[in-house]
Amino acid sequence: MKRWLTRHNTLRNQMLFGFLLVMLIILCVAGYITYHSVSSLLKNNAEKHIQQTAVQASGRLEAILKQVDMLTTQVATDLYVQELLEKEWHGEKVTFTEQQELQPVVNLIQLYSSGIRSVELFTSENRRLFPLDGHLLNRKISPKWLTIARENKGRLVWIGMDPNDENSVMAVRSISMMNEAFSPGGYLLIRMERELFHISENSQSEDGLEMMLVAGPDNRLIAPVSSPWTDQEVRRWLASNDQMVEIEGERYMLIREKSSMTDWTLLILTPLSEITRGVSVLKTAIWFSAAIGALLFIVLSFMLSTVITRPIFKLIKTMRGIRLGHLQPAEEISSALEINELHRTYNQMVAEMNDLIHLVYEKELLQSRTELKALQAQINPHFLFNTLEALYWSLIEKDEDELADFVVTMSDLFRYTITGSNKDEWVTVRDELDHIERYLSIMKVRFGERISWSIEAEDHCFRYQLPKLLIQPLVENAILHGVEQKIGSGHVNISLRRKEDLLEISVADNGAGMDEETLVQLHAALRQGIVPSSKGTGVGIHNVQQRIRLYFRHETDPSVGISITSQKGAGTEVMLRIPMVMKGGNMEYEPKYIDRG
Repeated sequence: MKRWLTRHNTLRNQMLFGFLLVMLIILCVAGYITYHSVSSLLKNNAEKHIQQTAVQASGRLEAILKQVDMLTTQVATDLYVQELLEKEWHGEKVTFTEQQELQPVVNLIQLYSSGIRSVELFTSENRRLFPLDGHLLNRKISPKWLTIARENKGRLVWIGMDPNDENSVMAVRSISMMNEAFSPGGYLLIRMERELFHISENSQSEDGLEMMLVAGPDNRLIAPVSSPWTDQEVRRWLASNDQMVEIEGERYMLIREKSSMTDWTLLILTPLSEITRGVSVLKTAIWFSAAIGALLFIVLSFMLSTVITRPIFKLIKTMRGIRLGHLQPAEEISSALEINELHRTYNQMVAEMNDLIHLVYEKELLQSRTELKALQAQINPHFLFNTLEALYWSLIEKDEDELADFVVTMSDLFRYTITGSNKDEWVTVRDELDHIERYLSIMKVRFGERISWSIEAEDHCFRYQLPKLLIQPLVENAILHGVEQKIGSGHVNISLRRKEDLLEISVADNGAGMDEETLVQLHAALRQGIVPSSKGTGVGIHNVQQRIRLYFRHETDPSVGISITSQKGAGTEVMLRIPMVMKGGNMEYEPKYIDRG
């Protein structure tokens, strides 16, 4: 698998995979947003439609209830009914003939409303006046309903299911006597067929249509009569606030609508599949569009990647010829600006490489000649040291000890500079300061009492390293441009100290100094790297600055380098800051403070 991935990890395959991944992300995001938005819209519209249906169904139920209420009101306020109830209320018994004359009045309800099974009239003592059987009302309904009817003061009270007949629905009304300060004079009991409350023909879950149910105040199902659901299920639906219920493995949306006239509740169950029918079609359309889009995108991505990678492959083939020594320029065959720029850059690189190969060949020839001259030049230092050695012993024989010491100092100075044990580019601070002291000793011979110096260094500074001959040019400039240009004696101070991660080296003199204009020009030239060499040494401040940039070019600290402060007639101080470089191994040096007058 790893070998297969390595073999097929080409630019074309990466572009194809990248384009396909981007396309899939875009299609998924767009499809999700579209699906979510449209499905939410469809569901909201379906819910509004179902809610409107519930309002209409509730209106039909309210119309049935209002009709029964209006007809029972007419019976309760009938003058003849009022007269008979008043007689009973005053303790007079209604005759059989008077009871028979109640039939046309009571039958008014059954005449104008279908589905009424019976209408019964009772006195305040619960004795039935019509029909003529003398049954008691409190044996037909619970006494609490009589109490509720009296408290409602003549309004119709819907009891719900008849406990003695599951196919009947009961309602009771308290009849107030208008001539007796609306005192309770009797009751009107109505029984209705449950079929009367079938407000929709689609009460069953046929053809996936919604189902409308009517539940009474005791949460018993009133309509439809023949229902697959039990009263326990209806009570559970009414007790919960869930909008979704599951019936026989199918999910339904449940809408509850409370009747304003009764404590009855209208339930509308709509299959979720009906609501999401349009969403399923939308999902299929989105998947089909995504498949077509992915196929087209793959074809177009393949064509585009081929157009881009074909010139690159040809360029790679040309570049492989470099391994065989064929540095040939590549043809620009692409119309894309980026690919043409790549070809032009490669052709330019080939031309420069050919030039470099020619240049390296010439340099090798020059280096061979230089090595021959270097072998010849090695004789010169030996001749110089041999001559100084002969001069030293000649002075010893003549008792010229002071001059002999001077010759030894000069010999050590030359040996440190061009040969000896310090052939490396890096030396310790102690070795460099010893070399400075030898140089100042030689300058003492020249200037005599006009020059004095002091060398100060913190104890731990001696174990660090720095590039060879880094301080001596600064001391030489201090003598030649400071002390020598001053009338009278001069002093040079060399101090070394550590500041955080930097080694600070200060070379200060009390010589002639520089004016502000000259100092500004010197700083500008130092930043531009065009400071001329110090007079007579060949290795000046410019050389020191360039060596710092060469050895410490990776440093990002802007304070690394040379800074100069000077005042006319008061002297000059050159401050050199370089990173701390520790010499390998543990070294201990004795504290050193040198003061030469």
